[in-house]
Amino acid sequence: FTGSAFGSAAIWQYESLKSRVQTYFEEARADWMDKMRPQKRGDFRKQVNSWWNSLTEGQRTVTGIIAANAFVFCLWRLPGMRRIMFTYFTSNPSSKALCSPMLLSTFSHFSLFHMAANMYVLWSFSSSIVSLLGCEQFIAVYLSAGVISTFVSYVAKMATGRFEPSLGA
Repeated sequence: FTGSAFGSAAIWQYESLKSRVQTYFEEARADWMDKMRPQKRGDFRKQVNSWWNSLTEGQRTVTGIIAANAFVFCLWRLPGMRRIMFTYFTSNPSSKALCSPMLLSTFSHFSLFHMAANMYVLWSFSSSIVSLLGCEQFIAVYLSAGVISTFVSYVAKMATGRFEPSLGA
């Protein structure tokens, strides 16, 4: 999984850089009239755009991860989703589904405090780590760390004989 994550991140990084270079040259060739488009209307949209543009690249990257974690947290609160959530979003070495929970349990948090603390820490170091690694490599590290830590959890559970499900990385 880790090799695939970093390989995909390298391809994504290359395509992103290629797109930025192409956009730069297209804008250089663009007529000045193209830049004089009318502004989009809507105060709320302007506020959201202003907020989004004020974030660092790291904070924008982590915003998606936080949204995914919040979405999964909300799914845990729906009674009709409990069975699916226990099957695919908890890690348990005695489960029939072993691979997908290794990744999906990374996004699971049982308590709001646990999720908020994890997301705060992620938000606080996101700018520096993304500026160091890049957005694509950071996501590969995040996902790989989740899968590897779940694998270590599987090994520890097998060694101790405790097979209860667990949440999180």
